[in-house]
Amino acid sequence: MFEDKLTVIQNLTGVNSSKLNYYLEVQRSNEQIKIQINRLEILHQLIKDINIDMSLADIVERVYNKLPQAVPCCFLGLALSENDELIMTAATPVSDCVGLPILVTSVLWQSYSQCERLLINMDSNQEEFSPLVNGNDPVGSLGLKSVAIVPLMVRSQVIGALIVGDKQASAYGISELKFIEQMADQLAICIENARLYKEISKGKQEWEATFKAVTDPIFLIDKNYKVLRHNLQNEKFLGLPEYPRNDLKCFRVIWHRDAPCENCPLEEVYQTGRGAYRQIQNEGAIFDTFYYPMTETNGEIYSVILHVKDVTEKEKMEAQLMHSAKLAAIGEMAAGVAHELNSPMTVIIGTAQMMQRDMGKADHRSEWLDDIISCGMRCKKIIQNLLSYSRQGNFNLVETDINQQVEKVLSLIHYQINRNNINIIQNLDYDTPCILANGHQLQQVLINLLLNARDALEENTGEKNIWISTSVEIDQDMEWVVLIVRDNGCGIGPEGLNKIFNPFFTSKETSKGTGLGLSVSLGIAQSHGGTIKVESQLGEGSTFKFMLPLKQTGGEA
Repeated sequence: MFEDKLTVIQNLTGVNSSKLNYYLEVQRSNEQIKIQINRLEILHQLIKDINIDMSLADIVERVYNKLPQAVPCCFLGLALSENDELIMTAATPVSDCVGLPILVTSVLWQSYSQCERLLINMDSNQEEFSPLVNGNDPVGSLGLKSVAIVPLMVRSQVIGALIVGDKQASAYGISELKFIEQMADQLAICIENARLYKEISKGKQEWEATFKAVTDPIFLIDKNYKVLRHNLQNEKFLGLPEYPRNDLKCFRVIWHRDAPCENCPLEEVYQTGRGAYRQIQNEGAIFDTFYYPMTETNGEIYSVILHVKDVTEKEKMEAQLMHSAKLAAIGEMAAGVAHELNSPMTVIIGTAQMMQRDMGKADHRSEWLDDIISCGMRCKKIIQNLLSYSRQGNFNLVETDINQQVEKVLSLIHYQINRNNINIIQNLDYDTPCILANGHQLQQVLINLLLNARDALEENTGEKNIWISTSVEIDQDMEWVVLIVRDNGCGIGPEGLNKIFNPFFTSKETSKGTGLGLSVSLGIAQSHGGTIKVESQLGEGSTFKFMLPLKQTGGEA
């Protein structure tokens, strides 16, 4: 009875009504909180996507999947400006209008061009929303009733517009429009960062492609001589794999030294702040090195670019040209002297022959005249060989007897060899067939080999011998005419054996050798399709095998 009276009193006073209203208000607040949480999650997701390398279509789709939890949405579109046009860049659901320009008569262009946000109710004014793209209206085709358009702003500049639509009429109010505007701001930042990221990535790729395309080695080196970056050129030559990647010191990986170079240009660049140039000889090769400082915005040098250019062949060519010019001058002088000597030698031989004829063979003095005539003829032969060797030709390949070339060279330098008490031991195979070659160049190679053998015997206190032989050998299924020059001199060590054909590498004193003889000889051999092989041991002598192919086609050497 009491409880019934209490219920009647509560109903009359509105207590139950207040509780119901309170619960309904709490429920509405919870729904609003959920909506706000969803909106914050969407904004947070956009912020996360700023640092992710995603396409705009993927970002729009990801936002669209969560957007209905925050605002009514069954269409999300993104239009961006490109070359004074507004292009529908992405849309979910995907529409035929993607990739096409927006008409200037549409309200979307109006929002973009006038930088104003728009709320459009399609029920109230269907004509207000004109076709978006070339007559294709995604709003109309999807049956949208409400559309919100918000311009995208980056540093006070409009870069496009965001379109949100739903099939529900009057779906968007001030609250929804404000959230869409916040979402558009975050999306604009995301788009700008994506654009900047692509530009930087493209610039980085172009720079790296350019860096690696340079055939010369380029290095970025810090103050501690550490190689920070290189373009991977000539890695095998520079020996980069031999050292740990965290210990790439320039003096080790480039110059193969255990300590920094003396008067290192790197230190000069850091001290002066200006570029430097050096020409460096290293292990028989010559390099032009260029050092350029890399500076911070405050002008402080943080690293140095080293550009290494191998100019060995260039220097070799220049040296050969100078050497050829000297040889040409010497040849002209030798030819002049030879001509001057040729006339008196002819008189001496002729006079001796006439005296011998007048005396008759019974006269014992006739033997003396035989010696005069024999030595005179030998001198004339030497003069003829000297004239032939000094004569400039066109270096055509012709049928050449290698044994004849050996005899001509020996007649020229026999005296230089014999005066050093060196025995020349010949073992020439006169059945060796002729080859296509240039005789003058073969003589040059043989002279270089003989003079090197003579120099190797200089410190030899015992018997000094040079062996010269010719033969035909079969190597790698090919027939070769082989000229061998062997000596029992000082020999060559393993380290020098790997470098003897490098231009300008020499173990002789500066005044005694240029380091070009063997390099030029190998070049002549290769131009004939052949090669030079060497075997040597310290204290036991050296053997050089000058190999030329037996079968060749004619041409220019």
